[in-house]
Amino acid sequence: MVKQFEPSHTLQRLPEQFFAQLVKKAQKLKEAGHDVINLGQGNPDLPTPDAIVDKLQEAAARPKHHKYPPFRGQPFLKQAVCDFYQREYGVMLDPETEVAVLPGAKTGLVELSQCLLNPGDKALLPDPGYPDYMSGIALADATPLFMPLRAENSFLPDYAALNGEDKQAAKLMFLNYPNNPTAGTASASFFEETTAFAQKHDICVCHDFAYGAIGFDGEKPRSFLQTEGAKDIGIEIYTLSKSYNMAGWRIAFAVGNPSVIESINLLQDHMYVSVFGAVQEAATEALQGSQENVKELVAVYEQRRNTLVSSLRDIGWDVPSPKGSFFAWLPVPAGFRSEEFADLLLEKAHVVVAPGTGFGKSGDGYVRVGLVAPEELMKEAAARIGKLGLF
Repeated sequence: MVKQFEPSHTLQRLPEQFFAQLVKKAQKLKEAGHDVINLGQGNPDLPTPDAIVDKLQEAAARPKHHKYPPFRGQPFLKQAVCDFYQREYGVMLDPETEVAVLPGAKTGLVELSQCLLNPGDKALLPDPGYPDYMSGIALADATPLFMPLRAENSFLPDYAALNGEDKQAAKLMFLNYPNNPTAGTASASFFEETTAFAQKHDICVCHDFAYGAIGFDGEKPRSFLQTEGAKDIGIEIYTLSKSYNMAGWRIAFAVGNPSVIESINLLQDHMYVSVFGAVQEAATEALQGSQENVKELVAVYEQRRNTLVSSLRDIGWDVPSPKGSFFAWLPVPAGFRSEEFADLLLEKAHVVVAPGTGFGKSGDGYVRVGLVAPEELMKEAAARIGKLGLF
């Protein structure tokens, strides 16, 4: 008889994986023979640029990379990160004390709570927000405090509206601009307000800059670290997954406050032996090489955005135009809840969208659509939805 071993209390605290359930629903329809258009996930659909792939192939043949890499990452990659930040944002970083190499941004976002929070501590989270912020807080046995993101405030948190006790109690705050799921963007003045707020209340800010390269209409997204004093109170996490189509490569980095970077490095000393050296060489090529592929990628997403928005408006769905990220955050028709509407599109139009409630209570009333499919599929999805006669 196979014995069933009970998982730890830590694992039992973990929230249900929202996207896993979304995939299951879509898979059932596919198995039934339906043609499903999946716009519900955020998995980049375009290939990694050739120069990066070539560098990986070349580096993988080097025997030095067949050994364990340095625990805290290769010095050449950390220097490349510093050069990247100076070139793109005018931000100076120390490669030894202000850079941590991560096996993917998700890893850093989840482990940060374990680095800084004790059981019962509190952390401020955007609502709606990236679900894995909650995963890290659950593993740390800490308590989330939610900051509603509303259209009337450009999907930015309103610090003045937060409960006074919550402001005093919070030790950590997560932000993410360009934003997933709302596609909102942040201004210099908002980051200045954030820095002052964090300094006043002794809060560490973690800015999740996953979509840092993806801004539209000629607007380049700002790094949080461009703000005076930001490095004193926080860090930024940047992934190569989106900017360079390297999602499967699992390579990212955290930069900023030295004490937080040291905590991340210390935890990772006990969990990993960094990232395969050839991947670190390829990441260095991405950061230091020509950025033309990044510009072309942003142009592709902007054109997809334009096609999606115009196609949906043509069927009578009054949707806003995203300012950044590769998502669109769409209000559901009157009389529907998010999950109910998403289920209807899946069952009747065979179009997968992510219900806003999967990102938090304040996400109700919206669905998220990914710009990670060709324009033809965007048009076809809009046409299918239009045939339902909802608008």
